Amino acid sequence: MTHDPNPAGPGERATSGSPKHGPLQGVRILDLTQMLAGPFTTMLLADLGADVVKVEPPAGDTTRAVGPFRAGDDPDLALGGYFQSVNRGKRSVVLNLKTAEGTERLLDLVRVCDVVVENFSAEVMDRLGVPYERLAEVNPRLVYGALRGFGDRRTGASPYQSWPALDVVAQAMGGFLGITGTADGNPIKSGPGIGDIFPGTLLALGIVAAVRHAEHTGEGQFVDVSMYDAVLALCERLVYQHSYLGVVPRPDGNSHPLLSPFDILPTRDGWVALAAPADHHWTHLAKAMGRPELADDDRYRTNRNRVAHREQVRALLLDWLTELDTGEVVDLLGGTVPVGPVNDAAAIFADPHVAARGMLAQVEQPGSDEPVTIVGSPIKFTRTSAHVRGRGPRLGEDDVTALLEEWAR
Repeated sequence: MTHDPNPAGPGERATSGSPKHGPLQGVRILDLTQMLAGPFTTMLLADLGADVVKVEPPAGDTTRAVGPFRAGDDPDLALGGYFQSVNRGKRSVVLNLKTAEGTERLLDLVRVCDVVVENFSAEVMDRLGVPYERLAEVNPRLVYGALRGFGDRRTGASPYQSWPALDVVAQAMGGFLGITGTADGNPIKSGPGIGDIFPGTLLALGIVAAVRHAEHTGEGQFVDVSMYDAVLALCERLVYQHSYLGVVPRPDGNSHPLLSPFDILPTRDGWVALAAPADHHWTHLAKAMGRPELADDDRYRTNRNRVAHREQVRALLLDWLTELDTGEVVDLLGGTVPVGPVNDAAAIFADPHVAARGMLAQVEQPGSDEPVTIVGSPIKFTRTSAHVRGRGPRLGEDDVTALLEEWAR
């Protein structure tokens, strides 16, 4: 399942098929996904070097028009921040799958690709006349990745199978909101869309595993991730707590039910994340606080003792932190005790770690001389590169016939 990549010529935009080799170099992916969860899946694969081609309806991915756009950007080019961030390094062809011509062209592409990914509601591909079974007939080695709110009947029919789902629904039903919120029990959703992003990450892993299997056996397969299931897996702690202890875990604010200290705490000028559940960390923290005797105090000597007296531990820390700026706390504890400032976007852009790790990537913004910045790839390799391989595509920027000719070479 390895093919020669298509090197970009001088002046052409870099895409996931560019010659900067990644570990998935030569893997051909048809991306029928929209919004966030599915495009995040294929974004990860594009960063890893796969040749990812978005197959878009005539109106394009819904997020093309969402923005945000900078002053002076041309919204008609439909490359706002939402779309650019998770569709970088891909190509785009337009097919109307509601027509016979569109589905036949899709089948032509399926015959020579390795992976198809979609995140439609259940049975949409069946209604279009191109379900997994038909695609597998024309390409038995095809890996087919599906991401839905409640999974697919092929791997386990859910009573909620036909329900639509978005990120916040997955956070709610998968247990995240049941354990995340204020200490008095009010649920608070995650800032980032983890109900989309974590399922998308798991689907990317499943696709890579299935591609390896297909390379060794010639057998394709259906890979299915449910948003509900993925969030439940993310919240694995609530399952074993309920099983071992018979409790129903509830939100704990910023603390942890099994570790102490483990909290987000106010300083004189901001907030700091501070965790010292290991006893040697607590010893270092007690010394930094000017209270070394706390390390041997029977109330605080072990993590189990500190959990039993968590409110007293928190009070001790609050008394100490109110006299210090965040930077002072980090200077005192950094390198010895797990600690970090609560960064905003401006702090992240200025952080030398982010620069050293290549986590801010600039890409071209068509219609403007000024590039835009999106997040880089967090997956690093010593021999094969994983990185942002160029901007997102304009709608229909690539041609199906030309793509088929290229993939036939």
